[in-house]
Amino acid sequence: MKITHVTVGPFQENSYLVVDETTGASIIVDPGGEGDRLLSMIHNSGTTLSAIWLTHAHLDHIGGISAVKRVHDVPTYLHPQDHPVYEAQEFYADAYNILFEVPPPPDRDLSHGDIVTVGSLSFEVIHTPGHAPGHVVYYGNGVMLGGDLLFAGSIGRTDLPLANPDHMTASLQKVSVLPPSTIVYPGHGPSTSIQAELRTNPFLNGTANVKRDTH
Repeated sequence: MKITHVTVGPFQENSYLVVDETTGASIIVDPGGEGDRLLSMIHNSGTTLSAIWLTHAHLDHIGGISAVKRVHDVPTYLHPQDHPVYEAQEFYADAYNILFEVPPPPDRDLSHGDIVTVGSLSFEVIHTPGHAPGHVVYYGNGVMLGGDLLFAGSIGRTDLPLANPDHMTASLQKVSVLPPSTIVYPGHGPSTSIQAELRTNPFLNGTANVKRDTH
């Protein structure tokens, strides 16, 4: 497995390309914007894109979907509880005065416990609401593609529309029991690990109450 990323857009969101080096298949996680850069990342990998996986539907995570799908006819996966979020992002882009290309509707619904694949690699879908009602993470092969659940030293915001601090607390508890060696690839900022966050993150080690972050 190989994971590369580009950081895109005004919110500096991480869009990941996950590659199965055995089969040459790939998927893109949260194509947030700057479609030309996303397409270059895919093209330069020399792989065949098979899907778009979304952790959630905030505009900084979905703004590049249309650009990707114009070139790659692949399905978009999203948890159904985030459909209302997905449909509202044009409004929020206008409110923030951010250039935003409205993406086509998601193609496939995710459920907690689903197994999704890229080539020969499998990942478990874990429903982790709090930052958004349909937020999920993808766990497998020693990594967690974590969206805006958990960052290095912090967590995703819970003061946004449809966010819920209590749900965030429960979701953080879910991922805190993953193997400590699990590498976390977050939606913003540098990669980290469950072990590092259990040791230093006040929101994961119980020394802070869930309130908000900046993404």
